[in-house]
Amino acid sequence: MGFIIKRPEGESGKALPAILIGLFVAFGGILFGYDTGTINGILAMDFFQSEFATDGRKELTSSQTSLIVSILSAGTFFGALCASPFGDILGRRMGLIASCLVFSIGVALQVAATAIPLMAAGRVIAGLGVGLVSALVPLYQSESAPKWIRGSIVGCYQLAITIGLLLAACANQGTHARNNHGSYRIPLAIQFVWAAILAGGMFILPETPRYYIKKDNMEAAAKSMSRLRSLPADHPAIIEELNEIKAIHDLEMQATGEATYLDCVKPDMIKRLLTGCGIQALQQLTGINFIFYYGTQFFKNTGIKNAFLIGLITNLVNVISTFPGLWMVEKMGRRNLLLFGAIGMCACQFIVAIVGITTVSAIANNVLIAFVCFYIFFFACSWGPCSWVVTGEIYPLKVRAKCLSISTATNWLLNWAIGFSTPYLVAEGPGKPNLGTKIFFVWGSCCFLCIAFVYLFIYETKGLSLENVDQLYMTVGHAWESKKFTPSVSYNSDKMLSNGHGADGKSSELAHIEGGHGEV
Repeated sequence: MGFIIKRPEGESGKALPAILIGLFVAFGGILFGYDTGTINGILAMDFFQSEFATDGRKELTSSQTSLIVSILSAGTFFGALCASPFGDILGRRMGLIASCLVFSIGVALQVAATAIPLMAAGRVIAGLGVGLVSALVPLYQSESAPKWIRGSIVGCYQLAITIGLLLAACANQGTHARNNHGSYRIPLAIQFVWAAILAGGMFILPETPRYYIKKDNMEAAAKSMSRLRSLPADHPAIIEELNEIKAIHDLEMQATGEATYLDCVKPDMIKRLLTGCGIQALQQLTGINFIFYYGTQFFKNTGIKNAFLIGLITNLVNVISTFPGLWMVEKMGRRNLLLFGAIGMCACQFIVAIVGITTVSAIANNVLIAFVCFYIFFFACSWGPCSWVVTGEIYPLKVRAKCLSISTATNWLLNWAIGFSTPYLVAEGPGKPNLGTKIFFVWGSCCFLCIAFVYLFIYETKGLSLENVDQLYMTVGHAWESKKFTPSVSYNSDKMLSNGHGADGKSSELAHIEGGHGEV
């Protein structure tokens, strides 16, 4: 990642270890993206439709399709909520390993399924695992990455999601013509490989230093930070960074003690929680998962030939478009990038909807495909990665796992609602909405809301440490004023903290912390 963002002068140690660790942990996005993409293609497979249909039908009903798709999101909702105890009790690292085990059990049930009940049960359990991973990965990344490239590292989680979607499209393209159980079992079984890679790697990687500080284990925190920065544990740069983290955490603990979920909704936290929940909800309301859950069926229904190939193309656009987003998130900043993406998505959605209802021809289909691809570009370079970056940055250490699990659960709640309702909204037949391309008016209107939300609620956190972000929220009243914030922090770095004491056994001189508008 060093070729994307220039490393600031004066940074001690090596950034490469932390970057590589963050990039590997982003692999958890493969589980998320691959599962989403797999069910998109599987639902359009003739053998799967005839095998799982009931009452002598050859196709699944809208309600059956809705159940198979949305039931996973129900599981992910509860999985995301459980991420906080997983992350705080087991640790970020062991929590991810346990999540992979839960996910694999769900995959096994899906592979074995030949009827809807077992398939649905497998998707619920797999959803629990995906929900846990979706909250724990950004948590681990944000707590271990250097601040100057944190946005790009966390953004790689979204890149992994898009790669997962692309891999699923490739698997579906290779098996959809098979007239046996292998047509859907092969793509599903590949998920065992992704879970094994992530779990195996986490056995080797270190726990985050901020987790050890939360557990009051400064010696372990120093060793972890040493691995991340490739510096001795007693290096002044390590001591200073740990002092900063420890000082802020101690101030939080002195104020209210151990965190509970009630702390997440107290006056000093509610703005941040609503910001995290809002951006995750709006990420889903952009309609992106309509394309990746039902895109293949949608393209077939609009008369487009080679729908599986078009699905593969849209997934390829999704992957490629994420790369510029990893550069833009640090160069443009969070606010500007999110505004850029929301405006672009809004325009593309309305163009697709207008063309879809006014023109019926091969040219109209080409325009539809083109602007869906443009829309995917705007999402993939902005709201895709940046939503995870924002929610990974804005919460203080004391309640970070809890707040991040709640905001991620919001993402999955909206994911479930869209997955459940969309088959009914686009279904054809008497008395049915049959929205077709008109559904893009809905997504376009939501993108317009995204523009207002970013301007009013998204603080600019580019280049700030996670502890500086706390100062930002405590001292700046309005999001549009956040670009003017300049942190002022000084620490006594002569002594190494160890359970709140210096190396000489005496109390360390912690921090003198000044925010942009006064002393904290």
